[in-house]
This record gives sequence, C-alpha cells and structure tokens, in this order.
Amino acid sequence: MYLLNLPPFLSLLALTTALPRPHSSKPLPLLIWHGLGDRYDADGLRSTGDLAQEIHPGTFVYYIRTDDDGNNDRTNTFFGNLTTQLDDVCAALYNEPKLFNPDIASLRVDALGFSQGGQFLRGLLERCDGLSIRSLVTFGSQHNGIAEFQKCGTFDLLCKGATALVKGNAWTEYVQNKVVPAQYYRPLNATTGMPTEEYLDGSNFLADVNNERANKSEVYKAKIVSLEKFVMVVFEDDLTVVPKESGWFAAVNATSGEVTALRNRTMYKEDWLGLRELDKKEGLVFRTAPGKHMELSDKVLRGAFEEFFGPEKRGEGVGRVIVASPNDGRAEMRHDGQQAPIIV
Repeated sequence: MYLLNLPPFLSLLALTTALPRPHSSKPLPLLIWHGLGDRYDADGLRSTGDLAQEIHPGTFVYYIRTDDDGNNDRTNTFFGNLTTQLDDVCAALYNEPKLFNPDIASLRVDALGFSQGGQFLRGLLERCDGLSIRSLVTFGSQHNGIAEFQKCGTFDLLCKGATALVKGNAWTEYVQNKVVPAQYYRPLNATTGMPTEEYLDGSNFLADVNNERANKSEVYKAKIVSLEKFVMVVFEDDLTVVPKESGWFAAVNATSGEVTALRNRTMYKEDWLGLRELDKKEGLVFRTAPGKHMELSDKVLRGAFEEFFGPEKRGEGVGRVIVASPNDGRAEMRHDGQQAPIIV
C-alpha cells in the first residue's frame, strides 16, 4: 500500500464530520483502467477518453498503467502481484499534478473500468489512502470473481502461459503473487455453494477487497459508502466472464445455474462492504448492455458519460474524514508513524 505523507494540518480534519466541497464548473478528472490483454495506450482506449472530453470539455483523462511501455503494461495484465500494482498506481496518482493538489490535499475523481479494470479500480478506492471517487462505472467486470479462466486465442502466448500456471496450483503463494486472473478466481464448494476455504485462505486480492474474511475492514466499507454512484454494467451475451452475473456482485451455483442476486446474499444483508448502505442512498446502479464481452458502443458510453461524469453539481461531494482504526489489520500509517486520515 502506498503510504501517503499527508500535510500536518490535515490531521485536524479528523475532528470534522462533514466537509462541503466547493462547487466548480470544471469536470472531475477521469481515471480509466483497461482490461485483461489490453494496454493503456491502445487506440480504442484513447478514443474512449476523447469521447469523455467531447461530452465534458476540459476533462483530464488519466489512463492507468502499470508500466509506461505499452507492451509491458499488457504483460502486467496477466502477470504480477495485484497488491503491488495497486500500490504503484496509488503512488502514481499522487505524483500526477493534474490529479493531486497538495495545497488542499485533494484527489477527487470519477473512474471508468473495463473488465478486470473495474474491480481493480474498486480495490484501488478501498486501499489508496485519500482517494475519493464520485462515480465508479464498470463494464463487464468480475466483482464477485470468476469460476473459470477465459479461453485463450490461438496465438495468445501470454494468456496461455498464465492459464498453464494456474492449473492445479491456483492457491500456491507463487501463483497468487504472479498470475493476475488467479487473484480474482473464486470457486465455490459444490456441496455448500459457499466459497472454498482455499480461496478464503489463499486469495491475494478478491477475498480481501470483498471483505469476505472474518476480519473485515471498516475502512473498505466506508470507502464504498463514500461513492455517490457505483454503476455495474453486464453485457447481455457475455461468454468471457464466467459467470457474467459477477458484474452485479451476484453469486451463481455452478451445478444448478441458480443465480443469487446481490440483495439476497449474506454479504449484502450483513453489509460486509457497505453495498447495502450505498443502496439505501440510491447509489447502486445495475445496467445491461447489448452484445458480447466488451462489444461496447459509443451510444452506451455516451449515455454513461452524460449521466455520471462531468462537473460536480452544487450540493454534491459532501465527504467525511475517516481515521483508520488501529484495531483494523488493514489500517494504513503515514510515514511519520501516525494514523493517516482517509478522506472519503
């Protein structure tokens, strides 16, 4: 985790329960995180950013990458440790002057995630101290994990190499620190329909950011509740994400095919991650889009940009300052050893 050394005066804000944000006609910056096998400098991704700027002139678009070399960035969608990658991305956001203003300690953005980039953005929000996201929009993401690994193209050697490593070894420390899709793999017990103990014990990413373990992070929950809109879009004919309903946080019985919607799941009823509280304030949005995985039209994108992005309206963006609890195993500390306030 990137440990942000916040200005000393900011610690005083821990006593403040509400922080009205000034109204501005300038659009919020937009983070975009691409999916598996893609790269941050791909033409298609750049055209998405161009559309955002066309609809909301003045939008600063930041294309999240794990390496400035596009080829390496693509390789890192298959191989790497997600915890390390999120740390590096968090640090990069604070080093981008068009995103972070140290004078007011502000890092307030919108976010758009494609496929696995969607759950990575959510994990980034939960783990990156001080990051505040107004609208998180995800297309074809795997918020509840995958039950199967995607089929590889004939000549996609990176994909085939990653898949080969996983077979029979998904929960080894090596694979969980090396193969990206394995870190959001979530198989269920065929008898109970519950996640396997191997997953709960060994998952490097998903079991943690979904707050599925016994030791649940109140910081993660608060960060999710801080969203104004969490928009989850599932592709109607998606055959790549198995099960596709994972994009709505639904659970699917692999044997019967029975779908348990988020609102009927224990994680919602007991509000492990703040999704129920966010839902109560009408912050959860469930949508479908026509087509197969990532067959995304400009019309659908344009509608999402117009509805959820752009300038903050007057009265939006009222946040709280949350101090990570010392009893929370995931509480972050500043460089000076003090607890770091987390602006949400």
